Order: sequence, then structure tokens, then C-alpha cells
Amino acid sequence: MAALRRLHLARRSPDERTALAGEAAADAAEAGLIAATGRRTDGAGTAAVTQKSAEKAEKTEKAGRGRKAPAEDHTPTPDDPRAAAFFDCDNTILRGAAMFYLGVGLYRRRFFTRRDVARFVWQQTWFRLHGSEDPAHIADAQDTALGLVAGKRTAELEQICEEIFEEVIADKVWPGTRALVQMHLDAGQRVWLVTAAPQEIARIIARRLGMTGALATVAETSNGEYTGRLVGGLLHGPAKAAAVQALARREQLDLSRCAAFSDSANDIPMLSLVGHPYVVNPDASLRRHARTHGWRVRDFRTGRKAARVGLPAAAGLGVAAGATAAALAAHRRRRTA
Repeated sequence: MAALRRLHLARRSPDERTALAGEAAADAAEAGLIAATGRRTDGAGTAAVTQKSAEKAEKTEKAGRGRKAPAEDHTPTPDDPRAAAFFDCDNTILRGAAMFYLGVGLYRRRFFTRRDVARFVWQQTWFRLHGSEDPAHIADAQDTALGLVAGKRTAELEQICEEIFEEVIADKVWPGTRALVQMHLDAGQRVWLVTAAPQEIARIIARRLGMTGALATVAETSNGEYTGRLVGGLLHGPAKAAAVQALARREQLDLSRCAAFSDSANDIPMLSLVGHPYVVNPDASLRRHARTHGWRVRDFRTGRKAARVGLPAAAGLGVAAGATAAALAAHRRRRTA
């Protein structure tokens, strides 16, 4: 089955895989919003807006389209029905990576075994040495990571995610980024989390921060259990931009009036979509890009770099990255005991 999935993935072009991941994330985000709020959508699948709001939005649309981000702070327009904000998660909202914290929590709860971890460690080490982004190698990593949760109950993982948020993640939120989230919420705008982390943990983070919802990696389920496959692929890099575009069509957003926030150069496609891009705690490549394009930079770190986790190797549900660290720590404790 793994070989068939790799063959199926290889037959799709990168653009097709990106579009599928984006649409899957938008589908799940909209379904989650409807489930949480009971909000209905119109026949076209987009959020209904009043005629008065649409007319007000149309008057300022041309002024915002394609404008280069100004150097001064961007103040969200209150109650603009066609504006929203999109926030990356790892090192933008959180110190460190959500998938790492999730992986540690799952390992400590015996969600998977040391043998599972050992298999994934070998593949992650190979990736770090060779740095390949060949679809077949990424598919291998995804197959292994997803295999760790195949057959597990979705309700069980969701409950664990709630516990992990309370135990670890709540204390990892950057206060500065939290204030930016609240600024857009106070303006009456929709605010979305956009992350390669699994939707189960992404939705909890978004809900606990009062955000509208989350665009995230979607794992396939059947009868309340994980099948060991992704729906569309990992929401990473260009796939994030595809998800934002798909959601904007459904929600009738004008991206030139939207804002986006990220720490990573991988998210330049998403940041480039909006009229108000911010870089938060940026890596070196993104900082250079921001300087060239006049994007605003916000750094909430105290002279130290935030922890980073390699994304492609943590593909799928990303649980093994954290499990690896936990396993190595346990091994060191046994040796020194």
C-alpha cells in the first residue's frame, strides 16, 4: 500500500499536490467553523455578506489592491467584511513547534512504541544528511509518521491534544504575537491559524486563542479512525498559500486588505498574497526578503533564536519529531543512572 501511495503521489504534479492540500485544508476549516458556530454558507460555498457590507467593501477595494506594505504599523479597518488575518504557528505564535510538543506528549502516553520511533529516526537522519525534497522521500516519511497513528481513534487523539495544550503549549505563546491576534479580533476581523501541524492540534490552538479557525494538514479518517493517509498532502510552503486562496474564495475575502504573519521563508508564497505581510521572529532568509520588499518585521525573541524542527521529515502528523527527542532523553537518563 505504501508503494502504491508513493506511485500515486509521484504521478501528480507539484502544483496538483499543492492545490489538493490547500483545498483539503479549506474544506476542513470551513467544516470546523460550521460545527463550532452553526454558521451556514450559501450555495457557492462562501460566507454570505450583507449588501450594505459588500457595497462598503467595494468602495475601497481598488485603493488596497497591489499596494506595497507601508513601513508604519498596519491598523486593521474595523468591521471590514472582506479583511482577515492569517497567522503561521511555529515560532510565530508559539516558541518552538506544535508538532514537537504533540510528539512528546504522544510518546509519553505510549501512543506509539520505541520501535516506531527508531524507524522514523532513520528516515529523518537520512533526510537531514541529504536534504532531498524528492516526492518519493517525502512520501516515505509521511507513510512512516502516518503509520504511527493508523487505526487509532480520532477522539483519543483530540482528547490528548487538549491535554497537551494545557500541559505545555499554553505557556509557549508569544505575548507579542498574541497581541497582534487580538488586535485583529478587536477590529471584528476573522483570524485564521495556518500551519503544517495536524488539524487536531491546530484547531485547539486556534480555539484557545479566540481565533476563527485553522487551516492545517488533514489526515484521512474512516469510521472515527485514522487510515494512515493524508487528504491532499502536507500543508507546507506553497500549499499554505493555496489554502489561503481557497478559503478567501469561499469567505469572499479581498486578500489585498488581509494581513499575514510568519517567521519562515517557506511562507513567502502566503505572505506575498496579502496586502499587509508581517514577518515575526524571522529566519535569516525571510529577514533579507522583508528588507528588500519593505515588509514589517516584528521580533519578540530576546537575542536568541527560537527552536526549529525540520518540517519535511516530520511530514504527516509530525509526531515522531517529538518522540525522537523524548526517546533520546530517556536513553541518556538510563545511561547516567
